[in-house]
Amino acid sequence: MGKSLYIAEKPSVAQEFAKALKLTTKRRDGYLESEDSIVTWCVGHLVTMSYPESYDEKYKRWSLQTLPFIPEQFKYEVIPSVEKQYKIVAGLLNREDVDTIYVCTDSGREGEYIYRLVEQQADVHGKERRRVWIDSQTEEEILRGIHEARDLKEYDNLSASAYLRAKEDYLMGINFSRLLTLKYGNSISNYLHTKYSVISVGRVMTCVLGMVVRREREIREFVETPFYRVISTIGDAGQSFEGEWRAVKGSAWFESPKLYKENGFLNEEDARILIDGLSEPAPIQCSIVSIEKKKEKKNPPLLFNLAELQNECSKRFKISPDETLRIVQEMYEKKLVTYPRTDARVLSTAVAKEIHKNLNGLMKYEPAVAYLGEIVSYGSHKGLAKTRYVNDKQITDHYAVIPTGQGLGALNGLSAVSKKVYDVIVKRFLSIFYPPAVYQKVSVVTKIKEERFFSSFKVLAEEGYLKVAGIPGQNKSGKESEDGPGGENAQETDNSFFEKIMGLKKGMVLPVQSLDIKEGKTSPPKRYNSGSLILAMENAGQLIEDEELRAQIKGSGIGTSATRGEILKKLIGNKYLALNKKTQIVTPTLQGEMIYDVVDQSIKSLLNPELTASWEKGLTYVADGEITPDEYMTKLDHFIVSRTNGVKGLNNQYQLRTFYDKAARFYKKEKGKEKADTK
Repeated sequence: MGKSLYIAEKPSVAQEFAKALKLTTKRRDGYLESEDSIVTWCVGHLVTMSYPESYDEKYKRWSLQTLPFIPEQFKYEVIPSVEKQYKIVAGLLNREDVDTIYVCTDSGREGEYIYRLVEQQADVHGKERRRVWIDSQTEEEILRGIHEARDLKEYDNLSASAYLRAKEDYLMGINFSRLLTLKYGNSISNYLHTKYSVISVGRVMTCVLGMVVRREREIREFVETPFYRVISTIGDAGQSFEGEWRAVKGSAWFESPKLYKENGFLNEEDARILIDGLSEPAPIQCSIVSIEKKKEKKNPPLLFNLAELQNECSKRFKISPDETLRIVQEMYEKKLVTYPRTDARVLSTAVAKEIHKNLNGLMKYEPAVAYLGEIVSYGSHKGLAKTRYVNDKQITDHYAVIPTGQGLGALNGLSAVSKKVYDVIVKRFLSIFYPPAVYQKVSVVTKIKEERFFSSFKVLAEEGYLKVAGIPGQNKSGKESEDGPGGENAQETDNSFFEKIMGLKKGMVLPVQSLDIKEGKTSPPKRYNSGSLILAMENAGQLIEDEELRAQIKGSGIGTSATRGEILKKLIGNKYLALNKKTQIVTPTLQGEMIYDVVDQSIKSLLNPELTASWEKGLTYVADGEITPDEYMTKLDHFIVSRTNGVKGLNNQYQLRTFYDKAARFYKKEKGKEKADTK
């Protein structure tokens, strides 16, 4: 009987597989071997796509005549820096005494691609191949994955989508980067006074650049609108509350053109006219027209997928998305958390049945102990499968990121930030076992003459899951909401004052201490930070705050959970975008804006988030077997050829200077460096 060969993606992962299998191995050069098994590893990618000059020397020189470049058969080659390990792995794959290959690379599209390239390059035939698909690196999960390993052929569609993704990025990158550089590179380098300028273009990268540039230009073009609200101070001194005037039906100002919105005037004089009309006779009084009391439940949020976690860490700890991924990947490899590169925010039914194991394991994590005791008293873990946190239909490759309850000994070796990230994951996980938070809300409508004033109050009646997640800080700044007046924000208040509000009755007449004008002004759109940009990428260019809406359009994003952080990092590395490390705010550079204008005037569709998302959706269709790789390639070839030939026929290089000038006004040179004017 032949040997089994286990191929992992990294040396550290290979060690975990050897431990889980309880193999007595001897250390060889690049692998471990026992009597009946061999464990080896890649070191990330060992094989890559060949550059165009490998097909023909003529492609070494960039020329419009050699574009579009679409080979009939794609060439691949070993990456020189890892050639030694490739030879070791290839030799093991073809060893006569190896009859079964267990593919243990990361359980996702990229991990599949890493292995398939090696197998293809090594020309492996006649072996049984089994795919190990796991959600964490705990011993139990590794053994389950090996025991339930399926024929590698069942993952051929996933492999096909991985190959297509690489071909798409390669073809768009090679063709469009060369095309636009040859056509417009000189116009950019002449304008920036640089030796040369390569215009780097990518299917996802260019679309993300477009999102940031468009947002910056929206901010520049934003015209601030002042508005004037009328506020009543109601009740006895020391126990008063505010009411906000609105021009509802019955008001003398109903649907007046002098309003900004129903509760804001465009001119202060009109607000003053309203106050003067309501101030006689003195003293001013109001009557309570209606009181509405209700309880509002707020459920624990869904679990983290990678994008949500990256957004949370960007806000809380001011770390970039690729740093978050690095941290959580390290925790995955140390068995602390489940697989990080996931789009799902729910658990599978199978995991829900075994969730007590994760909870029991967390008893060794001191900050969780008190919460775990309460969860046991609720018994909520027993009915988890029936909640919104478990949904097999919303899981493609992997379920949400949760703590395994294992590997806690490794926590001491983590950085301070990594420990904080782990704590955030644990608390989000524990939250789902707690009841909803309950707010008591009271809405009061008062009337002075025929004009109505609206007040809304809320108090936290039951902490529920907020006991774990933390109670959100109250906004005491008094600032207006971004969209101007008209918001329904309730005044958060303490229990004693709330009791007095609860005692109000319809028909009561209350004194009005004063009527005042509060000036506000509309706010421009917010700049993206690194986390909100990742969320916007996940949602096809839309920054959707509501998690239920986000769940509905899942799978329509730009890039994947595994690649979004790297794409942002590349844009910053290329100096197309700038990242403020303290705030994590992302802004374009002048060069980035110029490249945006070039693309906008040549291959505009590359800037379209919906189109870019449709390419990603197409890859999902291939992975699901809904369309064939040939159908996808036909569409891709047509896109490359038509856009390339279209740009070749353009003669608009000189017209671009107008666009460059327009953008350059917002940048100034400082000590030889470009600096954005963000005033």
